[in-house]
Amino acid sequence: MNQVLVVDDHFDVRQLLHIALGREFEILDADNGVDALNAVLHHNPRVVLLDVMMPGKLDGLQVLDAIKSDRRCMDTFVAVISARGQQADKDEAYRFGADAYFTKPFSPISLVNWVRARFQ
Repeated sequence: MNQVLVVDDHFDVRQLLHIALGREFEILDADNGVDALNAVLHHNPRVVLLDVMMPGKLDGLQVLDAIKSDRRCMDTFVAVISARGQQADKDEAYRFGADAYFTKPFSPISLVNWVRARFQ
């Protein structure tokens, strides 16, 4: 089954994404940047849905940078999901290599459609 890694420090956001995506995809999850990066390197998911603001050693942009600069992750798509909705925030995520940017609150339907398209 196609794997999607959901990374968010809020359980309710991870749960929502499990519900929205769980029938079509195998969902992996992490609640911090270190666990997220370990999951990416261990499982090599096709898609990562990544929050920016997370506690711990690595925030979402640091994880994004690590994914996009690792040759083993060349085929990994990363969508940033963040409460930060200013254009400067989006521009920064795209500079780090984000493939998409969804602002919280986001449309689960739009997100599911974006994920589906990455597997076609």
